[in-house]
Amino acid sequence: MADETSKHPKRESIKSSVGSIAGQRRREKAVMVGKQRRELLMRTKRLCRVGVSSDSANVDADDDMMMDEEQSILEDQTLKAVQELKNAVSYQGKGAMQKRVNALRELRRLLSKSEYPPVEVALTAGAMSTLVQCLSFGSPDEQLLEAAWCLTNIAAGKPEETKALSPALPLLIAHMGEKSSLPVAEQCAWALGNVAGEGEDLRNILLSQGALQPLARMIQPNKGSTVRTAAWALSNLIKGPESKAATELIRIDGVLDAILRHLKKGDEDLATELAWVVVYLTALSNVATNMLAKTDVVQILVERLASSHSLQLLIPLLRSLGNLVAGDSHVTSHILVPGNEITVNAIQAMIKCLESEHRVLKKESSWVLSNIAAGSIEHKKMIYSSEVVSLLVRLLSTAPFDIRKEVAYVLGNLCVAPAEGSGRPTLITEHLISLVGKGCLAGFVDLVRSIDTEAARVGLQFIELVLRGMPNGEGVKLVEAEDGIDAMERFQFHENEELRTMANELVDVYFGVNYGLDS
Repeated sequence: MADETSKHPKRESIKSSVGSIAGQRRREKAVMVGKQRRELLMRTKRLCRVGVSSDSANVDADDDMMMDEEQSILEDQTLKAVQELKNAVSYQGKGAMQKRVNALRELRRLLSKSEYPPVEVALTAGAMSTLVQCLSFGSPDEQLLEAAWCLTNIAAGKPEETKALSPALPLLIAHMGEKSSLPVAEQCAWALGNVAGEGEDLRNILLSQGALQPLARMIQPNKGSTVRTAAWALSNLIKGPESKAATELIRIDGVLDAILRHLKKGDEDLATELAWVVVYLTALSNVATNMLAKTDVVQILVERLASSHSLQLLIPLLRSLGNLVAGDSHVTSHILVPGNEITVNAIQAMIKCLESEHRVLKKESSWVLSNIAAGSIEHKKMIYSSEVVSLLVRLLSTAPFDIRKEVAYVLGNLCVAPAEGSGRPTLITEHLISLVGKGCLAGFVDLVRSIDTEAARVGLQFIELVLRGMPNGEGVKLVEAEDGIDAMERFQFHENEELRTMANELVDVYFGVNYGLDS
């Protein structure tokens, strides 16, 4: 029996046709989202340049970061700072505590100066074991904060440098406990977020050591900065590929309410981090998707999509909405019902994104629409009758390839009724004739010519609809006029058996030996 928390494919309302592939591809590759997200918007691991505390007595923000300082000088200073820290930790005389704090602050300052801090030098000099000592229970907050800050920036380094934090992980987790001060807990969460961002192995270690519960607790109060940092760390921690952590998170008391509250009322930075948590919850866990679908999360997502102009927020909002539509039929059958205000607003939000200058918004909104268009006849008619269709037709011929491929799924889905069984889908002839009349056939033929097998499949499927569905045999002439025969014949000896069979059958059936004899 399949695990109830396993990744669920997009619902297959259209079998063997245009609509059943894109959603599943997205869900199977959900764990790739994090890498793309951080490369485009903000790194998976974050260097801490300014402290989490607003108390200048506790944190020296060090305005002069000397970005252009010679690396060799910085490394020499780091070697000296590590040795000073070792001396301070072993010192037991008067003022020992302040001596340790001062030494930690100097090391932290050096690890915060450059975009590429001298982490390797610090580790080679033996900083890790000393920093772990500085995290010992009973240490003053100022010491814990500085030590955690140093570890945060070490964890933001190369993979082997991040892995060097292993001895510190239990203490960092422990200092996120309820008895810890908020600045200390937040700085520890930041460090652990960097560790989780490194990869699956370290995420599993953190999960086995109990990092999920304290981070989940930290997102529940209305403490903006702390919630934001904890949410970011959680999004790194649950990003998979296994679904267990996502399911465990959504089942923790108070987490679902906190996600909805912050997503609705938080500022854009906070909402962005919570939206990424929702992305991973809905991409990886059936349980989380079902629980979220039965709340007002779709309403919240649509409202924020309509009101925001932040690219960093709009992307996870779109992905969350698309995952929910693809993953739970309750969303389309009970929430995004044609005629409902929320549905109208959702379509308007998609139009806004399609009209944006940002390529990624065009692609993401097309994917959301393709999932909605894979729904009922009423959903198809709703999209078809909206102004979004003219935008999609234009994008099919003018947009970059990855957007055109997503758009093709939407337009293709609009032309076929939900399939029953494994047979060919039933045509919605009115939609097909209209879209072909708007000139979209050429865009699908171009996809057939592409080296991308998925895009070529969608193109071939649409050509089949045109050949079969256009009245009075017009489809044959239209396909020929767009050089569709030549596009299909390139698959005559193609290595992909499915595409080869599809193309050859279409050519044989509609352009066989008798083709053209009557003309």
